[in-house]
Amino acid sequence: MADVAVKFLVENLMQLLIDNADLILGIKGEVENLLRDLNDFNAFLKQAAKSRRENEVLKEMVKKIRKVVNDAEDSIDKFVIEAKRHDDKNKFAQWIHITHVARAKGVADEIKSIRERVKEIRENDAYGLQAITLDDNFNRGDEERKAPVVEEDDVVGFDDEAKIVIDRLIGGSDFVEVVPVVGMPGLGKTTLAYKIYKDPKVEYEFFTRVWVYVSQTFKRREIFLNIISKFTRNTKQYHDTPEDDLANEVKELLGKGGKYLIVLDDVWTMDAWDRIKIAFPNNGKRNRVLMTTRESNVARCCNDKPHNLKFLTKDESWELLEKKVFHKEKCPPELELPGESIAEKCMGLPLAIVVIAGALIGKGKTTREWELVAASVGEHLINRDPENCKKLVQMSYDRLPYDLKACFLYCGAFPGGSQIPAKKLIRLWIAEGFIQYQGPLALEDVAEDHLNDLVNRNLVMVMQRSCSGQIKICRVHDMLHEFCRHEAMTEENLFQEIKQGQERSFPGKQELATYRRLCIHSLVPEFLSTKPSGEHVRSFLCVGSKKIDMPPNEIPSIPKAFPLLRVLDAESIKFNRFSREFFKLFHLRYIALSTDKIKTVPADFGNLWNVQTLIVETQQATLDIKADIWNMTRLRHVCTNASATLPSTKRPKSSKDNLVNRCLQTLSTIAPECCTAEVFTRTPNLKKLGVRGKIDALLETSKDGSGSGLFSNIGKLAYLKYLKLVNDTRLSSKPLHLPPAYIFPQKLKKLSLVDTWFEWRDMSILGLLPDLEVLKLKENAFKGQSWEQEDGGFPRLQVLWIERTDLTSWKASSRNFPRLKHLALIACDKLEELPAELADVKNLQLIELQSSSESAARSARAILKRNQEKEQEGDKGTGFKLSIFPHDLGL
Repeated sequence: MADVAVKFLVENLMQLLIDNADLILGIKGEVENLLRDLNDFNAFLKQAAKSRRENEVLKEMVKKIRKVVNDAEDSIDKFVIEAKRHDDKNKFAQWIHITHVARAKGVADEIKSIRERVKEIRENDAYGLQAITLDDNFNRGDEERKAPVVEEDDVVGFDDEAKIVIDRLIGGSDFVEVVPVVGMPGLGKTTLAYKIYKDPKVEYEFFTRVWVYVSQTFKRREIFLNIISKFTRNTKQYHDTPEDDLANEVKELLGKGGKYLIVLDDVWTMDAWDRIKIAFPNNGKRNRVLMTTRESNVARCCNDKPHNLKFLTKDESWELLEKKVFHKEKCPPELELPGESIAEKCMGLPLAIVVIAGALIGKGKTTREWELVAASVGEHLINRDPENCKKLVQMSYDRLPYDLKACFLYCGAFPGGSQIPAKKLIRLWIAEGFIQYQGPLALEDVAEDHLNDLVNRNLVMVMQRSCSGQIKICRVHDMLHEFCRHEAMTEENLFQEIKQGQERSFPGKQELATYRRLCIHSLVPEFLSTKPSGEHVRSFLCVGSKKIDMPPNEIPSIPKAFPLLRVLDAESIKFNRFSREFFKLFHLRYIALSTDKIKTVPADFGNLWNVQTLIVETQQATLDIKADIWNMTRLRHVCTNASATLPSTKRPKSSKDNLVNRCLQTLSTIAPECCTAEVFTRTPNLKKLGVRGKIDALLETSKDGSGSGLFSNIGKLAYLKYLKLVNDTRLSSKPLHLPPAYIFPQKLKKLSLVDTWFEWRDMSILGLLPDLEVLKLKENAFKGQSWEQEDGGFPRLQVLWIERTDLTSWKASSRNFPRLKHLALIACDKLEELPAELADVKNLQLIELQSSSESAARSARAILKRNQEKEQEGDKGTGFKLSIFPHDLGL
């Protein structure tokens, strides 16, 4: 987005002026002048983003501005690297100094030339730049944070459809049967299938349920690995297994268990079905395959009686539109008439309705505006044609606030149908410069609001939420994803996919010179072997699902080819060493990589002073961070699955560096020995902390007996909200005990304990934490056969998750959990029964049992029955649900 690029450049230049005054001294005046010139473009670009794309003059204007912005960005970024190298080598060496001065003069001349082009654009009256003003209603900067809208489970118009399909899945013969759901794009095939997949009756009937997204460009190997992952967490052992052997493994795993249901979403051809079906055993257990497809011939080949998905009725269309725009509120009377007209013109197509609803959300909700939308629907949806649906997506996209457009299009960089981790998406948005500060909000809060906004506008689907209700996994509908790809690659030049096939070869140097972001899902070694060169490339996104073993000699080619990189998302590439060129990527903001062998983050990482996010996924148990992260003042998140040791915080007495990193929000995971007062003094704004290693070293009482040792340092983190303790060493014979409640961080909202073997009586300490909302206890976090709670604990706890424990007896009252919503007991097979008093917890919405004892399952069903009886007697219920797996437990 040109406007986003300008804003990012302006912010980048401001930061350069502040942080690198010595480096850019030779061009400071020209940079400041350019900064003022570019700032004049902001109002124009925001307004241009609202205008109709049919305005060719306006489109040409935006292209010119984009070219100017990119050229300015390139000149300054390259100069900063030159200046940094000059400064590092020897700032007193005369010949180097002369070279640097000459380079500074050259860049200053380039910037002067760019300023002349800016002046020419501004003075060209044909574009009408001076006449354009910014609509106040278009500014989002002063908006307050809005609570995310949590979707309701029921989908309008699908209840009867779901019942018909469920009956077909449960009934029928003892042999494997395929039930195809067929319909045009946007009709709701995936929505219906997901509703069926989550239905309690289906959960009860099928012991194993697996969801598989197929798509037009499916990879058979990945589908088989996806199914295998439902049976074992360790799929790495299968990565080199031939496809046919994987099919046999799937067949064996499915054949061992009870009835299975496989959902194959978005099957395009019979060839796809023929290549996948060999893995499904026909063992006479009434197994079923639920298939969604847009192709009637594919559906009929699998079953001569496919389920043809119906269009919504006029009333259902209006109900869906009202629900998507106003959620639980009613439509104002003055908007009902145009609203019903809009719904009717969508001709029963759910995607058209939800996309149009997204265009109506956040507007002034005047009758005139709704009437204008109604007229547009009539233009774009004359008949039920997928191409017209794309035009509706376009209309909804055009109505997005300017700062949401780039965020939405960026979703197209991920493979179609893929599940996108929200945390990763948010951090990438920030690194790309799409997120700007808004008042007191942190960048992550602004980005989360943007994601919620896209969800509320029905442009992004939520696939999974965290226990606290935040979006964890999201996805973009196939048609919307295709729109994002097309718009980003053609109109906006936001990113380009790197592909090779019969119709296309890898881009050459001339083509690469026009790209700013590269997105590659596979064939990374093949692409790098062509020795690409793209000094304008700012992002290299490798988002494939399979780990790629890179030849060691190819890894240095990334920094050589793309010296101005800001984003390197290489988690799908295995790095086994770092080249010298890597540490010259001074503009890097986001680094994500994986490795089997690397045990150390070298000190040279400290040279990458712009890094905001550092992610290292490793097969090693420990990771030694040598880089001076205390001086990396923009660092916000350090994430690794290993137990990381941190660099020394000590400095010479003569040093004026106070080593306080106020941006750092995440340290996960670090070794217990690193939880020192010195470390946390330098990270005062930490929000998330993970500690892994010998946890008893963290909890030992200090030598003078005055406190709880290292743990007391954690308690002093005033902003810490999330804490995870993972013990991965054998505990000493001396039992562990939790420190007193007042030692814990007082704003702690989520606590996870893994393999810590505390005693159940210590749970009373956690019950005193005033703001604790989520408590996860995994892998024998607590030991002992009996847990008897005292009255009045856990005042704000909403989620209690207990996984794997030797607990047999649990006694509690409703006064222990006044706000509990979700209770999960996983692999607690020795627990005899749940406290009957849980039926009196007013907010309880879900009890989830997996691999429990039969008696515990019966007690859970008794709680469900008691809740149902209370609702029948007139008590206002919470829609309480019970999930038990395997489903026949306790019957």
